[in-house]
Amino acid sequence: MSEFIPLSVPNFCGNEKKYVDEALDGAWVSTSGAKVGEFEEALARYVGMPGAVACASGSAGLHLAAMVAGIRRGDEVIVPALTFIASVNPTTRYVGAEPVFIGCDETATMSADAVEDFCANGCTMKADGLYNNRTGAHVSAIVIVHVFGNMADMPRFLEIAKKYKLLLIEDAAEALGTKYTEGPLAGKFAGTMGDVGVYSYNGNKIITTGTGGTLISNHPEWTARAKHLSTQAKTDLLQFKHDEVGYNYRMTNIDACLGLAQMELLESFIAHKTERYAQYVAGLDGVKGFSMLPFRAGTRSNHWFYSVLLPDRLDRDAVIAAMQEKGIQTRPVWALIPEQCDYARNETHAMETAREYRRRIVNIPCSTNLTQAQCARVVEALLSL
Repeated sequence: MSEFIPLSVPNFCGNEKKYVDEALDGAWVSTSGAKVGEFEEALARYVGMPGAVACASGSAGLHLAAMVAGIRRGDEVIVPALTFIASVNPTTRYVGAEPVFIGCDETATMSADAVEDFCANGCTMKADGLYNNRTGAHVSAIVIVHVFGNMADMPRFLEIAKKYKLLLIEDAAEALGTKYTEGPLAGKFAGTMGDVGVYSYNGNKIITTGTGGTLISNHPEWTARAKHLSTQAKTDLLQFKHDEVGYNYRMTNIDACLGLAQMELLESFIAHKTERYAQYVAGLDGVKGFSMLPFRAGTRSNHWFYSVLLPDRLDRDAVIAAMQEKGIQTRPVWALIPEQCDYARNETHAMETAREYRRRIVNIPCSTNLTQAQCARVVEALLSL
């Protein structure tokens, strides 16, 4: 059998070992090492934000984001139905709120048209905010997810948030490096345009710290509070005094060492992934009924994940199994969140495209070290089906 081609693997080709060895030699391995602050500074500088809070995971960052944004028990939060469940759990149930699920547009990101329709026709504006006509609950926030590195329609969402007095949380876990290149938001990175944004560095992300995340905010006081909460809300380091319930959410120094080295490689990773995406488009798009999911016009995506929309004649799970037999790892898009856990009782809107994508999307190999020959082999394998 030919060499196995994984879906997405980390790529340690820079200073990762050097920085980790420095931390080990100095015995700084926990959350108090200097590299944590250095990584925060590097990330903030890259995305053009005044500061950042390095967290133990993207989920921890989203939980902190919900808390510092003031989402309260009993609130409702507008969230995508098509995303990883960790986008929704920390921003709703962790803080006692309830989600309202909205389907996606053709880019797989949440539909701005559907959100506008829900706010305009399913809710009532009052002096103190937006209220759901069906449940009577206060709708306090929107959680945007830049799915697979594809920028959500941020000009629209910023307008909607302002019009309906909604907080705007950007889950940019998959979109570090994605930015607008045209229009009024040109130069703005995913995660930096709402009230608060979060990145993730899990092992399959475009850069990895093994696990980890970062919170950034356009409200400096929110960033400060998030850092305070992430370190157990200590007010006196010597006497172990705490002024509220905190969390063990701080990134470790070892993870930050990996992050610093990976940040040095980020732009080269994006360039490589952009080339491989173009190769997939040339080989698959419009051929035998296959199509590649597009990235939003007017943006430079990080091209984190590549999604193929299968022709109707092919069954998604049969394709995944057949590709596995050929030594190529693929995966379906996530199961829709309102069909899982106890979320079936929550409100949904405009789910048609999300259900279609769940049925027909297959994600294909996209590692930052994926070779041209491996990419060609994936194309050939798919077309052979």
